[in-house]
Amino acid sequence: MSGRLVRKLDLVEVEQLIDWAAAEGWNPGLNDAAVFRATDSEGFIGAFVAGEMAAGISAVGYGATYGFIGLYISREDMRGQGHGKAVWDAGMAHLNGRTIGLDGVDEQFENYCRKGFAPAYRTVRFGGTFAGRTTDRATLAAVTTELIPQILAFDRRSFPEARDRFLARWLAPPNLACVAVSAEAVTGYGVMRKCRSGWKIGGLSAIDDRTAASLVQHLAASADGDIFIDVPTARQQFIDFLSESGLRPGFETTRMYLGKQIPLAPELFGVTTLELG
Repeated sequence: MSGRLVRKLDLVEVEQLIDWAAAEGWNPGLNDAAVFRATDSEGFIGAFVAGEMAAGISAVGYGATYGFIGLYISREDMRGQGHGKAVWDAGMAHLNGRTIGLDGVDEQFENYCRKGFAPAYRTVRFGGTFAGRTTDRATLAAVTTELIPQILAFDRRSFPEARDRFLARWLAPPNLACVAVSAEAVTGYGVMRKCRSGWKIGGLSAIDDRTAASLVQHLAASADGDIFIDVPTARQQFIDFLSESGLRPGFETTRMYLGKQIPLAPELFGVTTLELG
């Protein structure tokens, strides 16, 4: 389309794109924009017409081998004019040569399949008021500078590449975070952030269901409202715990990959964010 400019987004424009996500009902975090953009400042791309953003996408690279697509939105009154395709193409070019992941809604599943993405596993969002069912809890601790290297190493068990730059900010206030420890070794961690509605827990990684449940109970105790968590459907025992604790299933997505297929990691109990993987 003549007059369309495709370029990377500044922080204010990333905030605008996240506002669009909120309008779509995706319920992003209140403080996501700065953390997201700092992860890969080249990976947030918009199409502009007459100086106004018409479509946007996040195409965030991690290390040399992995990238993730999210926040793929066209402004409602500008749809059907090729702006979405323009940012998609730019995002894919930015991640060229990497395995690329995304969490696709059902309405876009066939579209992503046509683009070469293959399904890996399903996730379902559980949400509601946490009832605080008591379990045999693992030992938990606050995130400290001394524990950060162990947390980063543990995260590599459930994420395809190192994401130290992202996690250093994600684990810090205003987000709430806690760590599970056993014999002075990290056995899990969880992060919770304030969203447009309630709180989201993610990521949530742990060595077993008991540890994952302990992290959720601890974080939920600090939430002044509903909590939400995107859980792989294969985690049936953990899903039973959430259901017994008052949370209910909502919309589902499919984790899909272009390139190398990445199986569900045994330690992954809650997706960090549907926007950045």
